Amino acid sequence: MDVERLFLITLLVVSCNSPSLAAQYHLLIRNGTIYDGSGAPPFTGDVAIISDHIADVGPKIPGEAKTIIDAGGKAVAPGFINMLSWANESLIQDGRSQSDIRQGVTLEVMGEGESMGPLNEKMKHDMVEQQGDIKYDVAWTTLAQYLDHLITRGISPNIASFVGATTVRVHELGYENRAPTPEELTRMQQLVRQAMEEGALGVASALIYAPGFYAKTDELTALAKAAAPYGGIYISHMRSEGNRLFEAFDELLTISKGANIPAEIYHLKASGQPNWPKLDILIQRIEKARADGKKITADMYTYTAGATGLDASMPPWVQEGGYKKWAERLRDPAIRARVAKEMATPTDDWENFFLAAGSPEKILLVGFKNEKLKPLTGKTLGEVARLRGKSPQETAMDLVIEDGSRVSTVYFLMSEENVRKQLKLPWVSFDSDEGSFAPEGVFLKSNPHPRAYGNFARLLGKYVRDEKLIPLEQAIHRLTTLPAQNLNVKNRGALKKDYFADIVILDPATIQDHATFDKPHQYSTGVLDMWVNGVQVLKNGEHTGAKPGQVVRGPGWKKS
Repeated sequence: MDVERLFLITLLVVSCNSPSLAAQYHLLIRNGTIYDGSGAPPFTGDVAIISDHIADVGPKIPGEAKTIIDAGGKAVAPGFINMLSWANESLIQDGRSQSDIRQGVTLEVMGEGESMGPLNEKMKHDMVEQQGDIKYDVAWTTLAQYLDHLITRGISPNIASFVGATTVRVHELGYENRAPTPEELTRMQQLVRQAMEEGALGVASALIYAPGFYAKTDELTALAKAAAPYGGIYISHMRSEGNRLFEAFDELLTISKGANIPAEIYHLKASGQPNWPKLDILIQRIEKARADGKKITADMYTYTAGATGLDASMPPWVQEGGYKKWAERLRDPAIRARVAKEMATPTDDWENFFLAAGSPEKILLVGFKNEKLKPLTGKTLGEVARLRGKSPQETAMDLVIEDGSRVSTVYFLMSEENVRKQLKLPWVSFDSDEGSFAPEGVFLKSNPHPRAYGNFARLLGKYVRDEKLIPLEQAIHRLTTLPAQNLNVKNRGALKKDYFADIVILDPATIQDHATFDKPHQYSTGVLDMWVNGVQVLKNGEHTGAKPGQVVRGPGWKKS
């Protein structure tokens, strides 16, 4: 080897390993206003990316890159974490995850009560039978297989999931309203352990809905105990968000203490106007528990309406055994009379959204399975009742029977004042509690809650920029680092060296939600560019078509 060639090779090796000489990156984002996720004030600086990782973050990074982007005047932040996503089916239909990607979401966290695994053959059959507009083969059994199935198909965001307490209950007990036997509970715990070793983030419950409603505190504690040694958390749609709100929180705290596990409240709220004043007391109780050393957190969406189904308007006893048994009972005149009476009677025995909404005019019908009923999409239960000349209770029961489903429904339940109070709480992160859609194809056959298209942009536009409820750096912290820490997710949720390159560039001056309850299929604007694992999925506000999403696994994951 001649001397000149040896000198050039030596120079190349030194330059690649010396911080004093120009480094080479595949992407350099320059001159952006850097919000690193910590909550600290922003600074003007650069972010350098090599492959799927952040190589450096600082005021001025020397070096060159294959791609250089000038982010002057724009905010550069970690990708956002959607703490409660129902994109489990929408991602099968369309892996681009358009409505969330265009808001800056790089991680979808799924599994509220029901997860896509573990399944048995009966559950697979039921899942196919109950499908609505989105049709798919159930080509998996375990939760890990489902997550890997999505990656194989190709998706733009990263994904993670809890294992559903309802799912493991149905796996062993079906839809029966009874306690598990000791042998069944042991098997349920083993299913949780298996899911944790596959990378689940913890155990999630949804306790106002049958059959999750049938689970008692000791059963949930046992499942949480199975998850605790793996570093998981317990997260819950509590047993009540209204009349028995305090008792529901006490149950969550009991489970957290009994299993020695951190706990999070799904979509924090006080539902029903008579319960709105309870929020202040609930916040005091949560903060007292936190001051006592308990790891209690919460998440929320930025709207006064929730979305679920007409099952939340009917007593859980009529739903025992699953949809077919429920619909069969609703055909019995004596049972219908009893259900109608209970729907209209105040109670603390179950969470009655029919009464909590305050009026059938505040119950919006947004998604039907039966093509013949789709023209009713967007009408209120009150409107449909008048069209049919029946009571709202009778109409609700008829729709459940005719549609072959629980009927997707929006309920106006909360106060704007309380939404603003929750937004200011430093231990609250954010969720959409919706799928991730596009205004095209099969998605247009129903109306999602507008939070599917607007939840995160609404936070940053309406509440941060316009109303100045919290500073932008705090909002970004609670969209990124806070949920990553709560979930025990490593190397994501911050702009730090060696973290995964999930990065958002947005314009704080223009970010805006546009989706409404009347016209929900409208993209938010103001998120300009975004990378998932170092691959650009959004460029100048338009989706690139890239699908670099990966599974984000919990701390209990065993690679084997």
